[in-house]
Amino acid sequence: MGKLKKHSNQSFKNVPLEQDIQNAKFAKSKNRTKIRLRKDDEEQYVDSNLSRKIISAARSQQRELEEGSTSSQPVRDKINVKFSEMDTDEESDNEIDDNVSDGDAFYENIEINEEDERAINMFMSKNPLPSRTLADIIMEKITEKQTELDTHFTDAGSLQMQDLDPKVKEMYEGVKDVLKKYRSGKLPKAFKIIPKLKNWEQILYITEPPTWSAAAMYQATRIFASNLKENMAQRFYNLVLLPRIRDDLVEYKRLNFHLYQALRKSLFKPGAFMKGILLPLLDSGNCTLREAIIIGSVLAKNSVPILHSSAALLKIAEMDYTGANSIFLRILLDKKYALPYRVVDACVLHFVRFQMDTRELPVLWHQALLTFVQRYKADISTEQREALLELLKKQSHPAITPEIRRELQHAKCRDVEDATPAMDFDSD
Repeated sequence: MGKLKKHSNQSFKNVPLEQDIQNAKFAKSKNRTKIRLRKDDEEQYVDSNLSRKIISAARSQQRELEEGSTSSQPVRDKINVKFSEMDTDEESDNEIDDNVSDGDAFYENIEINEEDERAINMFMSKNPLPSRTLADIIMEKITEKQTELDTHFTDAGSLQMQDLDPKVKEMYEGVKDVLKKYRSGKLPKAFKIIPKLKNWEQILYITEPPTWSAAAMYQATRIFASNLKENMAQRFYNLVLLPRIRDDLVEYKRLNFHLYQALRKSLFKPGAFMKGILLPLLDSGNCTLREAIIIGSVLAKNSVPILHSSAALLKIAEMDYTGANSIFLRILLDKKYALPYRVVDACVLHFVRFQMDTRELPVLWHQALLTFVQRYKADISTEQREALLELLKKQSHPAITPEIRRELQHAKCRDVEDATPAMDFDSD
């Protein structure tokens, strides 16, 4: 027999006997909503049952990457922001749950070989591309608006400048002060709704991202990675996260734990990571050995879909060479993907073009070539094998080149075996 329900004295005083008996007979529903947080699988971003769809999506993704275009900024309804939204609330259920205290996820203390660093510096671009931050772009737009050249920008991924309510601006200046000193705990609700705003970049600029604490940058990356579409997340990575990481490495010679976790979290959208962090870093022409090793460790320790890795390999192989290219080529090749022939051919051309180079190539270049030959010697043609063997006569390393030559000599090339053709990307 169940226990009788206890009633407070207050219920006896205020509730009639008949109603009290009725309440005791029937269960009363509680106005309670369960909040379930979605856990993020740190090591796998694409479910296994989606792997069969990669080939069909490869052509459209490759075309988008080659064109270098981003889809137009989605139109969102303008949200009326009130001062009451400065109050903190429970974490949003669409944020990524993560255990920051996992020490195993943090990279080891990296010792940089001075000789390797000098070799990397020799291959840096003499005219590196100027880096752009969110502040640079905002100031350009403000200048254009002040001179009445243009008040609205409709090009893909462009910034929408709007006149802000003074109260909204004052509120986000208060958020800025919170983010400067943030260490742990809840974030202001006003900050968490920024990804839903049409002019989110303009609002984000008010909070001054360069002044955020490292812990605030990590939390911001979690929010933006889970709430923005890929092309918008790419802009956040490129304009906010990447400059902060590079500045931190220059100043402290090692990366803050929270910033490293932010890098790992940015891989939640691998396409945005490649186009917003990896490719711009290499395209700048001044990526240092330290930057390449630390950012490369994020790629090495986490699973990345073959679609995005193949496109990144293709782009890196076609870039002007810097020492950092070899590091990322080696990391991606070491993942042992079943690469399309087009990507394999691009890698062969990447190495063969150094046949007439009179410079002494760094050890990293020879290591990347060895990794490529070990993993994909069966996917090259006989003509490509002969070209690589000829390359070894011009570019050699006493310890690595004999191993590369041995691998090539024992390779069974793709044009002399009866095998199922590998997948390939069409150029159209």
